[in-house]
Amino acid sequence: MKRTLSPLSLLIAAALAVPAASTIAAQTYPERPVRLVVPFGAGGSYDPVARVIAVYVGESMKQQIIVDNRGGASGIIGADIIARATPDGYTVGLLGNNHTITQALRSDAPYDVLKDFNVISRLGVVDNAVVVHPSLPAKTLKDFIALARANPGKYNFGSGGATGTTHFGGELFNSLAETKIVHVPYKGGGLAVVGLVGGEVQMMVLNMINADPHMKAGRLRGLAMAAKTRHPLQPDLPTTAEAGLPGMEMSQWYGFVVPNGVPKTVFARWQSELKRMVELPEAKQRLASQGVTAMYETPQQFHAYLKQDIETMRKLAKQANIRAE
Repeated sequence: MKRTLSPLSLLIAAALAVPAASTIAAQTYPERPVRLVVPFGAGGSYDPVARVIAVYVGESMKQQIIVDNRGGASGIIGADIIARATPDGYTVGLLGNNHTITQALRSDAPYDVLKDFNVISRLGVVDNAVVVHPSLPAKTLKDFIALARANPGKYNFGSGGATGTTHFGGELFNSLAETKIVHVPYKGGGLAVVGLVGGEVQMMVLNMINADPHMKAGRLRGLAMAAKTRHPLQPDLPTTAEAGLPGMEMSQWYGFVVPNGVPKTVFARWQSELKRMVELPEAKQRLASQGVTAMYETPQQFHAYLKQDIETMRKLAKQANIRAE
């Protein structure tokens, strides 16, 4: 006699089958290419970190990782894409200082950095340098400060967008140096660097990924490292404290996140792959050659850092009178 299941039994069976299917899918992950969303245009400082992930984690996972640059609105557009993506592990992303600054200064962001992402780890940190166009007569940081003070509103600093790291760095410089250098936002960090090299703007607080090659080629003049210590790529460049502007410190970090709700096994897979990657000598050297210090944190450590960084940005914004534009 053929047994017929009741509608209730069918519903229960279907509900039980969903977690089972999800678990099987997670165990065979990834079965197709993974999209790595970078919330900034190509040529910015996030790209080298993303490319290292694409190469070394892609090789280990035996699957292609496609870097997808989604710039705009100081990283908000790309971050929103990550937050809203289907939580199946096939869309992952990078966040950075821009996103904690946005959280500190803006109430209109479509996501909450602390609530709308499943964070895995910070992967790297890079220091910034105070750089100027070589056409300026200033040869030292003190020279440039004197020049800017004597000509309020004459000189401009570029940024990758309002409320981003480069905007924040420039305004912090204005506050500490008591200068009035005008902010010129570009649609991405890469375009801002092009503007600086081309002389459209005269100054930036710029990450070493982008600054170092141009300094070495003579297209930019480094005045000081906005950091506590000198940088191995530019050992003769003094720190801002050494150059007469203590407190002018700004670093850029890069953190890996996935949308909320990804399967636990997929999350764990990314944890192990990223930890393995930053411990590979060749991956560490590839990042170091571009000024990035590789690192790994637990998700708990990364989440705690995000909370701390948001509060730090709020305090610095108040000190420097920085507001969202």
